[in-house]
Amino acid sequence: MSPLISVGALRDRLGSPGLVIVDCRHALTDPDAGERAWRQSRIPGAVHAHLDRDLCDLSRPASEGRHPLPRTGDFLATLARLGISPGSEVVAYDDAGGAMAAARFWWLLRLLGHGRVSVLDGGFARWQAEGGPVDEGEPKAPAPARYLARFDTRQIVGTDQVLAQLREPAGWLLIDARAPERYRGEQEPLDPAAGHIPGARNRPFAQNLDADGRFKPAAELRREFEALLQGRSAQEAVLYCGSGVTACHHLLAMEHAGLPGARVYAPSWSGWVSDRERPIETGEPLRS
Repeated sequence: MSPLISVGALRDRLGSPGLVIVDCRHALTDPDAGERAWRQSRIPGAVHAHLDRDLCDLSRPASEGRHPLPRTGDFLATLARLGISPGSEVVAYDDAGGAMAAARFWWLLRLLGHGRVSVLDGGFARWQAEGGPVDEGEPKAPAPARYLARFDTRQIVGTDQVLAQLREPAGWLLIDARAPERYRGEQEPLDPAAGHIPGARNRPFAQNLDADGRFKPAAELRREFEALLQGRSAQEAVLYCGSGVTACHHLLAMEHAGLPGARVYAPSWSGWVSDRERPIETGEPLRS
């Protein structure tokens, strides 16, 4: 499946056997706002995945970042509760652009080897703008399913690997998905230190979207990422953000652009600065 699906294509698929639509709306300032919105109005038949409860394990230590990855068994239990099995066709959506938890949900499924998963391009806002039907009132619980798999940890980069790369560069390119002012260290509203991992380049995830909140055309994104990679392959890119969520937006955009194979530094900046002895850079990186 393509990593993205249009409103029209999803509308045509509504009611198809095996289709599971997952509402991933979430607000960092009000963690339960997305679930409340889902209960009030949603794409027909959509179930809900909560970023903090379902797509993270907040009991993990600070070294794992502000949004630590869930344990495999816990995520499999979430999939079973949502009615998702290995044969399901899954579509995740967010408020707009897949900018938050929808891309994270897509990535977690891909870590399990689930290929039939995509993100609704433009999210619920585009669905409404194009007149897509909605369900209102109390949602119905799906029939439970069964899912057995393991995360492919080769697609995840840990802090020790990043530290080793800094000591003996092996050709990686770290790409920071945060806003420029956070990358440069001019402000840091969430984490205990400002700046970026030494040598990282900045590309805010919002640059993947057009003015309507949809992903840019694949060819345009490919040109932009190839310019950033400077001759490296996509497999040499390691993506991070503040907590490991919006880094998945870059992963989604790169796959849409025909550049698969990048990896995610899951703890991201929040995990990196949990140890204040780790090196930090501020300002723009020196260009070679």
